[in-house]
Amino acid sequence: KQILSKGELQVSDKERHTQLEQMFRDIATIVADKCVNPETKRPYTVILIERAMKDIHYSVKPNKSTKQQALEVIRQLKETMQIERAHMRLRFILPAKEGKKLKEKLKPLIKVTESEDFQEQLEMVCLIDPGCFREIDELIRSETKGKGSLEVLSLKDVEEGDEKLE
Repeated sequence: KQILSKGELQVSDKERHTQLEQMFRDIATIVADKCVNPETKRPYTVILIERAMKDIHYSVKPNKSTKQQALEVIRQLKETMQIERAHMRLRFILPAKEGKKLKEKLKPLIKVTESEDFQEQLEMVCLIDPGCFREIDELIRSETKGKGSLEVLSLKDVEEGDEKLE
């Protein structure tokens, strides 16, 4: 009974190696999914990310989640290659009186403003860094007391299609 309740399962060397390899691939897939080349706004391939991870000698930590490790890998890869998190496209609609005040608070968090419309209310479409989303969401909720709305138009802003060479 004691062995069953407190004992550990023995994992063979091959099983452990396969598990770590799978986690390595999962991390590379997450990174490739969330990141783009900042110059072309095109996504990187999983194979390219795997190769870059091997180049920086990244070792997988089996007790940490793949998502946490992927964010760590992105930070480390920024030092050696041009890589950036793909921006999120958001639209927010704010009541007129809070709009002006809130716009000043949101400005430092916004990367690119695509369109802005201010009639009865402020309607804005912009690109942000995904890391700022929670902060923006809380700011809009608290400042407008539930009157403002935030809508995610796309989770990642990437260029699609073939690149044209001239």
